[in-house]
Amino acid sequence: MDQARNTQMTDKFQEILRTYWGYPDFRGIQRDIIESIARGEDTLGLMPTGGGKSITFQVPALAQKGVCIVVTPLIALMKDQVQHLKARNILAEAIYTGLSRQEIIRILENCIFGEIKFLYVSPERLSSELFQTKLRHIPVSFITVDEAHCISQWGYDFRPSYLEIAKIREMKPGVPVLALTATATPDVVEDIQNQLHFKKQNVFKMSFARKNLAYVVRTTNDKVAETVHILQCTQGSAIIYVRSRKRTKEMAELLNKQGISATFYHAGLDPDVKDIRQKNWQHDEIRVMVATNAFGMGIDKPDVRMVIHVDCPDSLEAYFQEAGRGGRDGEKAYAVLLYNQSDENKLLKRIDETFPDKEFIKDVYEHLAYFFQVAAGSGMGQTFMFEIEKFCVIYKYFPTRVDSALRLLERAGYIHYEDNPDGKARIRFNISRNDLYLLENVSEKEEAVITGLLRNYGGLFTDYVYIDESLIERVSELNRQQVYMILKNLSARHIIDFIPRRKTPYISYTRPREDGFRVIIPQEVWEVRKEQFTAHIKSIINYAKNDTICRSRQLLLYFGEETKMEDDCGICDVCIDNKIPKQQEIVSAILALLKDGKPHKISELDHQKYDSEDVAAVLEKMVAENMLNVEEDEILLEPEK
Repeated sequence: MDQARNTQMTDKFQEILRTYWGYPDFRGIQRDIIESIARGEDTLGLMPTGGGKSITFQVPALAQKGVCIVVTPLIALMKDQVQHLKARNILAEAIYTGLSRQEIIRILENCIFGEIKFLYVSPERLSSELFQTKLRHIPVSFITVDEAHCISQWGYDFRPSYLEIAKIREMKPGVPVLALTATATPDVVEDIQNQLHFKKQNVFKMSFARKNLAYVVRTTNDKVAETVHILQCTQGSAIIYVRSRKRTKEMAELLNKQGISATFYHAGLDPDVKDIRQKNWQHDEIRVMVATNAFGMGIDKPDVRMVIHVDCPDSLEAYFQEAGRGGRDGEKAYAVLLYNQSDENKLLKRIDETFPDKEFIKDVYEHLAYFFQVAAGSGMGQTFMFEIEKFCVIYKYFPTRVDSALRLLERAGYIHYEDNPDGKARIRFNISRNDLYLLENVSEKEEAVITGLLRNYGGLFTDYVYIDESLIERVSELNRQQVYMILKNLSARHIIDFIPRRKTPYISYTRPREDGFRVIIPQEVWEVRKEQFTAHIKSIINYAKNDTICRSRQLLLYFGEETKMEDDCGICDVCIDNKIPKQQEIVSAILALLKDGKPHKISELDHQKYDSEDVAAVLEKMVAENMLNVEEDEILLEPEK
């Protein structure tokens, strides 16, 4: 009976795939993941970029009752996927910053009443009071966690907000979780499952090998000239990664002067500008996108022919993720890392910049208190605009080290540091709801603004909430200047904390201010993470300097994928330099000779038309990789274990 039901369900998956997407069958491990989550098992899917991740949760969700909650960090990706699902007549919605309280309530109630099949949310949204209240009543089929490596502190892109997912699981204890990522080392794979409270280990993994992507390391002291040369010698769309915002603009301008159409992208640009530039590049109106790592997850352009890293990223995970944006259409593409000796020095310097000594961190904390005039024992819950340049001038600090110190203080639980706010205004009430109703001397216009805030936004009494001032204008029937002045006045009276619309970083005290010497930076915040960061840095250095092992195999080994010489890609710089295609031919000839399982004389290879030195080198490598045994003058295949 169970077998018949399983067969019926399997057929249903196939039917859904054909009906909604027009594909004849699943590929890779898609079906395995789908069947696992459909059985109600916590599941981790490791799929390389372009492996068809979305199918693995969209198909089983359509086959089941209830709402599939999809947690993803990218608003642009949310909107894109919702749009694609709606185009297929599939009911989907996304909740993100900028929606009014009424819009959020409408979406969540539609989920309760069964009118929504997919609900996309950011990890930050999970902690909101409104979301958690409504979630209790939503029938959830399963929870999908996209970019799941973000939950692991051992990963290269850890985001504390992802830890909220585990809390949501407690509210829905019987609901399984599907975690998906394209980048995870064995340690991260284990940590993802622990952090998400998997009932048992359950991992499905595709090979990370990209047969069409040629990984290349070019040693050069003139990276700009090399970049121009590469682009002039190739055709097609390209991404160039650099580390600084300033450098994105400089490189784009230089390329344009060379007749190569280019634009630039970084986190500091206005959202509208980002959208326009990304669309221009995606529609091939611009050939080259010069970007920081802000141009990352969710980029869906299959025909990128070239990805050039002018500056080294901090880890092989980051490099693999970014390089993997080339050649998603299956056609030949190149991932080029430009490297020289100064890069190693810069990378090693980043370790000390990212983990300044503990005394320095304590000094920064102490000077923050002087800067904001916060007395010992006070300050908890207070938020301040942080002009980092001014702070560094006053106390003679380098901004990079201060930024790192603040991040470590945040991890240690002393402050909240928002270094890249999205520019939207945000508020929080400093008094309780009951005290608010007892307020005297509140004008009619102030009352209209307060009422507009309460009706349209939730969680205002517990945390800072982004607000849309134009919405408050409409509901209060006031102009922007009036709304702004009323919010400033309410803030001056300590009724609310108001952070105006601007991009200046801010700092909040999450506990009463301590004396600097009492600040404790735990071992897991400093020592453990420094060791981990150092390992990441050394991984990219070793990759850049290792010119003896196939680049593809180096990457696969890093992600825990065992390979042999015969798996050499044949298209990276190492393979080409070492004439690997010829060596692969010799390997194939030896394997063919030994396929009968019997020992053979080495002399039997003499009739093969290969250079004896090449044969000897190949035999040596095959023995080193436990592919065969050599006893006296005989060779024999290593028995499989």
